[in-house]
Amino acid sequence: MRTAAITLAVFAVMCFLAPAVFAQEKPGAPPAANWVAITSGFSMAIASAGCGLAQGKASAGASEGIARNPGASGMIQNMLILALVLIESMALYTFAIIFLKVR
Repeated sequence: MRTAAITLAVFAVMCFLAPAVFAQEKPGAPPAANWVAITSGFSMAIASAGCGLAQGKASAGASEGIARNPGASGMIQNMLILALVLIESMALYTFAIIFLKVR
Protein backbone atom coordinates (compact mmCIF):
# COMPACT_ATOMS: atom_id res chain seq x y z
CA MET A 1 0.00 0.00 0.00
CA ARG A 2 2.83 2.36 0.84
CA THR A 3 4.54 1.74 -2.52
CA ALA A 4 1.34 2.56 -4.37
CA ALA A 5 0.99 5.85 -2.45
CA ILE A 6 4.59 6.82 -3.22
CA THR A 7 4.15 5.90 -6.88
CA LEU A 8 0.96 7.95 -7.06
CA ALA A 9 2.65 10.94 -5.41
CA VAL A 10 5.60 10.81 -7.82
CA PHE A 11 3.20 10.56 -10.76
CA ALA A 12 1.19 13.56 -9.50
CA VAL A 13 4.35 15.66 -9.11
CA MET A 14 5.45 14.73 -12.64
CA CYS A 15 2.03 15.72 -14.02
CA PHE A 16 2.23 19.11 -12.34
CA LEU A 17 5.78 19.80 -13.55
CA ALA A 18 5.34 18.62 -17.14
CA PRO A 19 3.51 21.71 -18.48
CA ALA A 20 6.27 24.01 -17.21
CA VAL A 21 8.94 21.92 -18.92
CA PHE A 22 7.15 21.82 -22.26
CA ALA A 23 6.27 25.54 -22.15
CA GLN A 24 9.90 26.62 -22.38
CA GLU A 25 11.25 27.62 -25.77
CA LYS A 26 14.83 27.70 -26.93
CA PRO A 27 16.22 31.15 -27.68
CA GLY A 28 16.17 31.89 -31.40
CA ALA A 29 13.75 29.04 -32.13
CA PRO A 30 11.07 29.60 -34.78
CA PRO A 31 7.62 30.42 -33.40
CA ALA A 32 5.38 27.51 -32.55
CA ALA A 33 2.59 26.46 -34.88
CA ASN A 34 -0.71 28.29 -34.61
CA TRP A 35 -2.76 25.43 -33.19
CA VAL A 36 -5.97 27.45 -33.18
CA ALA A 37 -5.84 27.79 -36.95
CA ILE A 38 -4.91 24.15 -37.45
CA THR A 39 -7.65 22.75 -35.22
CA SER A 40 -10.20 25.15 -36.70
CA GLY A 41 -9.93 23.35 -40.00
CA PHE A 42 -10.61 20.03 -38.32
CA SER A 43 -13.59 21.39 -36.42
CA MET A 44 -15.12 22.84 -39.59
CA ALA A 45 -14.60 19.52 -41.36
CA ILE A 46 -16.33 17.65 -38.54
CA ALA A 47 -19.22 20.13 -38.48
CA SER A 48 -19.63 19.94 -42.26
CA ALA A 49 -19.59 16.16 -42.22
CA GLY A 50 -22.20 16.08 -39.44
CA CYS A 51 -24.40 18.53 -41.33
CA GLY A 52 -24.10 16.53 -44.52
CA LEU A 53 -25.07 13.30 -42.82
CA ALA A 54 -27.99 14.93 -40.99
CA GLN A 55 -29.28 16.62 -44.15
CA GLY A 56 -29.09 13.35 -46.06
CA LYS A 57 -31.01 11.53 -43.36
CA ALA A 58 -33.65 14.29 -43.17
CA SER A 59 -34.08 14.31 -46.96
CA ALA A 60 -34.36 10.54 -47.07
CA GLY A 61 -36.98 10.57 -44.31
CA ALA A 62 -38.98 13.29 -46.04
CA SER A 63 -38.84 11.47 -49.37
CA GLU A 64 -40.00 8.27 -47.73
CA GLY A 65 -42.82 10.12 -45.95
CA ILE A 66 -44.00 11.75 -49.17
CA ALA A 67 -43.86 8.40 -50.98
CA ARG A 68 -46.02 6.78 -48.28
CA ASN A 69 -48.54 9.63 -48.01
CA PRO A 70 -48.58 12.00 -50.99
CA GLY A 71 -51.45 13.95 -49.44
CA ALA A 72 -49.22 15.23 -46.67
CA SER A 73 -46.44 16.35 -49.01
CA GLY A 74 -47.00 20.07 -48.32
CA MET A 75 -46.59 19.72 -44.57
CA ILE A 76 -43.66 17.32 -44.93
CA GLN A 77 -41.93 19.71 -47.33
CA ASN A 78 -42.35 22.62 -44.91
CA MET A 79 -40.94 20.57 -42.03
CA LEU A 80 -38.06 19.42 -44.25
CA ILE A 81 -37.13 22.98 -45.14
CA LEU A 82 -37.24 24.02 -41.48
CA ALA A 83 -35.10 21.02 -40.49
CA LEU A 84 -32.55 21.75 -43.23
CA VAL A 85 -32.29 25.38 -42.12
CA LEU A 86 -31.67 24.35 -38.51
CA ILE A 87 -29.13 21.72 -39.53
CA GLU A 88 -27.26 24.15 -41.77
CA SER A 89 -27.17 26.74 -38.99
CA MET A 90 -24.86 24.41 -37.05
CA ALA A 91 -22.23 24.69 -39.77
CA LEU A 92 -22.71 28.45 -40.00
CA TYR A 93 -22.32 28.89 -36.24
CA THR A 94 -19.17 26.77 -36.34
CA PHE A 95 -17.82 28.91 -39.18
CA ALA A 96 -18.63 32.13 -37.31
CA ILE A 97 -16.88 30.93 -34.14
CA ILE A 98 -13.85 29.80 -36.13
CA PHE A 99 -13.71 33.13 -37.97
CA LEU A 100 -13.76 35.04 -34.68
CA LYS A 101 -11.12 32.84 -33.05
CA VAL A 102 -8.63 32.68 -35.94
CA ARG A 103 -8.94 36.33 -36.92
